[in-house]
Amino acid sequence: MDSKLPTIKQIAKQLNVAVSTVSRALANHPRIGLGTKERVQKLAKEIGYEPNTQAIFFKQKRTYIIGVVLPFIREEFFSQAICGIETGALLHNYTILFGQSYDDVEKEKKVVEIMKKQRVDGLIISLSKNTNKYEHLKAFEKHNIPVVYFDRVPELDGVNKVYCDLFKGTIEIVRHLYGIGCRHIALINGPEKLTASKERLKGYMKGIEKQKLKIDMQLVEVSNFSKESNYAAMKSLLALKTPPDAVISFNDYVHMDAVQYAKQKKIKINKDIIFASYANLPITDYISYPPKISLEQYPVLQGEKAMEIMINILHRQTNESDAAAAIFTEKIVATLITH
Repeated sequence: MDSKLPTIKQIAKQLNVAVSTVSRALANHPRIGLGTKERVQKLAKEIGYEPNTQAIFFKQKRTYIIGVVLPFIREEFFSQAICGIETGALLHNYTILFGQSYDDVEKEKKVVEIMKKQRVDGLIISLSKNTNKYEHLKAFEKHNIPVVYFDRVPELDGVNKVYCDLFKGTIEIVRHLYGIGCRHIALINGPEKLTASKERLKGYMKGIEKQKLKIDMQLVEVSNFSKESNYAAMKSLLALKTPPDAVISFNDYVHMDAVQYAKQKKIKINKDIIFASYANLPITDYISYPPKISLEQYPVLQGEKAMEIMINILHRQTNESDAAAAIFTEKIVATLITH
């Protein structure tokens, strides 16, 4: 039994036409007559012919693979983002090569270097909490590999990025908390190097100022996202002479630790202290004390937009000589949700 895969040459021989004619007919080339196209495509289907994608990709100088690097897949925000990214990839016949930085800049460098060597067509990345230098990502430009940042984006001009407007969103959180009677509003922020942390802090301070409250930096704590760090932040806030009557947490995971610590200290959740958070993840529907106020950051939409930008860039690279001049930025309006 012949186990060899069907080839274009085999189709050409059976139909007594040129190999180039078969190739063009399979690609629906306009110069090939409808009758010939139908004969070629019918026979190809009958004998189970499939195109050699590796040869096609080599000719096109494409792998049709997009690298995606996230801090943690276990975090629901990023797993949702992956869904958005993959949906967009499949729509355009791309696959994704996925890697985690585990929120460590050295691991991030290693993962993106591997992806560069794998010749991915593009890279979509949400930065680790300690990434504040970008040489390992700028190196992609030398290889004409576009990079799109999302959610955790750098404070750089001239880069492609998708992110939520956390500055305005945080102002809205403070405004709402003030409206329900809170006057000592605290913030458990993330690592200071993160752009997202800086945006939260700026929005928090602007929000406090807008409500004509005194900015008290004792009400601002920094966490590295570990349980110990989140507990330490709440411990410091509860030890203040005037403890907070509201706490805004960096994300829903920080919120859950903050609430757990407060419960241990006999605090009545969302009564003695009102809790607010970012992301509005579905997981909060299944916990005993969800945040009273959430800022929806649309992770699936961010993933879809990041892939949309990537496909747009790759399309321009294929069809335009000035592709490198195009920079895409998508700022998504975060929505305040009350529970």
